[in-house]
Amino acid sequence: MTGSRLNDREVPPGLVAASGPAPALRSAGSTMSRLLRQRAVRLAVAAWCLVNVLVLALTDDPLPFDWPALPPGSAVDRVADTNIAMLEVLLLMVVVCALTRRRRPDVAARAPKRSTARRETVLLLGYGALGLLGGALVARAFGWHPFGWHLAGTLYGTHEHVAVAEAIGWAGYNLIVYALIPLALFRRRYPAVALNLRSTDRRNDLLVIVVVLLIESAVQLIALRAAIFDLTPRQLALGVPLTFGLYLAGAVLPAMIFIYAILVPRYLRLTGSTAATVVLGGLTYTAAHAWDAWTVFGSVGGAALSVAFLLLTYTGPGMIKTLLTLRTGNAWVHVWAYHALAPHTLVDTPHLVEALHIR
Repeated sequence: MTGSRLNDREVPPGLVAASGPAPALRSAGSTMSRLLRQRAVRLAVAAWCLVNVLVLALTDDPLPFDWPALPPGSAVDRVADTNIAMLEVLLLMVVVCALTRRRRPDVAARAPKRSTARRETVLLLGYGALGLLGGALVARAFGWHPFGWHLAGTLYGTHEHVAVAEAIGWAGYNLIVYALIPLALFRRRYPAVALNLRSTDRRNDLLVIVVVLLIESAVQLIALRAAIFDLTPRQLALGVPLTFGLYLAGAVLPAMIFIYAILVPRYLRLTGSTAATVVLGGLTYTAAHAWDAWTVFGSVGGAALSVAFLLLTYTGPGMIKTLLTLRTGNAWVHVWAYHALAPHTLVDTPHLVEALHIR
């Protein structure tokens, strides 16, 4: 099958034979080196550099965004932050490749034939665009922020109040539109394993989850000085489970089903390239956050900067989630390794505590 040939070509036998920390890292480094030689990766690197240059060349301080959760800083500071975050993502990719060096999940073979995969991909992307439009219209009808894949104030904070009803409405809308409806439609035609919803190696999945979660949690808690340390015991006791549940419904499960369970196998079938699939997964994840509350689309300049910082902010996280899915064949891995707990619960609990007036 095409998928089998793809994996045989992209994962050399030496990668499977490697054992021990040093050979594992050498094999992972070899895999990353080969990825960097692929056209999709070169184009992605060039586009990333171009976005950086354009932002720095065209931006006048201060930036037109409402980011109260961040310390004061210039455009150069913000661009530097996004590049540091991308560097961490790239290092995590090396770690993931090392941890999964013995695995060859045939994710491409889980997608239907190319013509069907192409049709389903186009229809699903169109459906997703309509979902974003509907989220904007529904939210505006109630006087709320447009529904994207992040609750208003996520990551960057907001000076505008987020009502309890808005938070619940956001989570419910996203869960139904991007998770429950697509899952119901595709489970009628495909088994769970074809949608990356069943583990084929629970021990290795657990290893990947624990290692990646520990690294990302350390980054969030130490390097970023997470504001969760400022909460009282009562705020933590109430805010942590509420944040976990709300973001699981409104952000994590929609991303898992819509992108990593359904779209990723079809991207791989259509492109025949792991690198291209990782990039497409990152771009799809970015597009889903177009309605983030801090974006400014009222002018050409504001819109250009909004698109630029959406790319700089979300492409990396979308890419690591895609790679986790491809290397394990299990969309649930990214949920626990790099999404539900870190960063969302760690970073966004203070925001939800404030929104829900938990004292």
